[in-house]
Formats: sequence, structure tokens, C-alpha cells
Amino acid sequence: MLVVGPSPTKSKGGMATVIEEIAKDKRLNGKFDIDIYESYVDGNKLKVLLFSVFSYLRFYFTKRNYDLYHIHAASYGSTFRKGWYVRAAKKWGKKVILHIHGAEYMIFYEKSNKKEKIRTILNTADKVIALSDEWKHKFDRTFGLTNCVVLENGIDTERLQPAITSCQEHPHTFVSLGRLGERKGTYDLITAIEQAKTEVPDIKCYLAGDGEIEKCNDLIKQKRLDNNIIVVGWADFDKKLELLRKSSVLVLPSYNEGLPMAILEGMACGKAIISTRVGAIPEVVKKDNGILIQPGDVNALARALITCSTDSKMVLRMSQNNIKKIEDRFSMRVMHEKLARYYETV
Repeated sequence: MLVVGPSPTKSKGGMATVIEEIAKDKRLNGKFDIDIYESYVDGNKLKVLLFSVFSYLRFYFTKRNYDLYHIHAASYGSTFRKGWYVRAAKKWGKKVILHIHGAEYMIFYEKSNKKEKIRTILNTADKVIALSDEWKHKFDRTFGLTNCVVLENGIDTERLQPAITSCQEHPHTFVSLGRLGERKGTYDLITAIEQAKTEVPDIKCYLAGDGEIEKCNDLIKQKRLDNNIIVVGWADFDKKLELLRKSSVLVLPSYNEGLPMAILEGMACGKAIISTRVGAIPEVVKKDNGILIQPGDVNALARALITCSTDSKMVLRMSQNNIKKIEDRFSMRVMHEKLARYYETV
């Protein structure tokens, strides 16, 4: 197998994390001979373009000796770049699994003037992987797919276990993991914390991620929330673990999502969840393990923050339910067992 996608070491985000976990899984690699091929690295537009072109040319001339190509794609340019790989592998008479990750995939499709090209890329693959039942239904209906299956993101529970702490240790402390900006609801969260502070003066939230860091810092200073909100910036795994250990609730008030790794990581660490009714989140977060609001509803977000700060019994119950839910349904073991069956089927 050749797994094609963003570099696990030179790019950030959910796709890179999924690929890194495939590369490290001993059971999966014991069953299949898996190589990782880097098609993308983070950087400025010129660096991304040059690396992408060079990477594809190298792939085309040196990577024809695999039985199956597991290609990871997101929306916008990622889909069209991965279309090159799909076409090449099918031209060589090989099998292809196309794994779609983009949280804004349907928005990208609706805005695109290359709809037929997108449909062709997806229908050319032997199997398309969607991150949730909802995304599968959308893909089938929109793209006319008959080759789409579901593979929820999985979590390495052993690696995250050190971040499981009692919610009573950090009763008013929240963490948000993801690119800072409007899509992730970062500005809504800052405003909601300003509102919640009137009832919970010592409320604290860590904002961890790249993106619009300076703009967030300016808004925090403007609202005099320096003691309540700490902008961490990009957090590597160890830093992420430290922040999860110091928090009792993970909050992600996004406007668009697929199935965010941040929510699954928070659940695996026994954190209650505050998020929005978008993407596959409602399939994962129910009343027994979190609070869901409509995206953009700042007042509801503030009330959820206050509730989680003041109802420790509820947060503890959600914490325990999340640990069990991850182990039963979203663990790395479950994900990779399912992926192995897809490999064998294809």
C-alpha cells in the first residue's frame, strides 16, 4: 500500500495526524506493507506549488509498483492535486481509495465551476471514504457515488491517557484546539467568555492553534480578557497534552466541520464537549457527553460555558461517558480494523 497525503512531520492538521497514526500502527503494518508518500508540506504558495509539482512527478516516475493507493484529499486545490494521483494510478491499472477530509467540502463543491471534474475524480476511485454517515449520504446524493463507505477518525487512547484528569481539578478551565479564526468560531468564543465572566470571574480558556493569532490577541486586549484567555498558538502533541491535562472541557464552536480530531481527542481525555450542530459532530456529541449549540449563537455558547463551570456533576458524567464512547467506537484500534477490511475488499 502507498498512503499519499500531507507530510506527517512538515504539515499541520487532521489529515497529517491520520496519516501519522497509520504509519505507526503495528497491527496495520504487520498485516500490510505500507509506505507513506508526502504530497504536500506547509509553506507559502510558491513552496507549496513547487513541492506539489515535484512530488507528483517523482510519484509518476517512481511509485508504480504498489497494489493499492490510499490517497488523502481535502477541498479546493487538494482535490484537484489528488486527482492527478488518482488518474495516474488508474492508468497503471491499480486500485485506489480516495479518503475525503475537508470540513468545507460541500461548500467548495457548490462554489466550484469545475463540478464535473470533481465528480469524475471521486467516481474514478475504487472506493471513497467519508468521515461520517452524514457525509456519505451527502456524497452519494451529490456526486452519484456507489463506491462510498464510512470511516470515522480514530484516536490513539494510550497516547492520550496522561491527559485524563479529574474535572474537579480544573473546574472553570476550557481548551479550544484548532486554527484560530472565524470558521472555528474563535471570535464567538472570545465574546462568549466576556459574557460568562460576569458569572464566573475566574473562567479560563486556552486557545491553541495557528491562524489569526494577532487578531485574536488584539480582541482579547480590547475586551480586557488577558487573565481569562491565553493564546497559545500552534501546539505540538506534548503541548496539546499539557493543555488537555489542565482543562475540564473542550470547546469548539465551529461553523463548518467534518469529524474534528480535536473533539475526539478531547473525548479520549475525558473532557466534556461544547460544540455546534455541524458536520458529523451531532453523530458523536449527544446530551450524555456534551452540549451542542447553533453556530454563531454567542448567548447559548456563554450559557454552556457557565453551565460547565458550575455543574461539576454533569461534567464528571460527561467525562466518564466520553472515555467509554471513544474506546467503544472511535479508538484507533476500531478505525484501523475497519480500514484493514476496506484494504482487503478493494
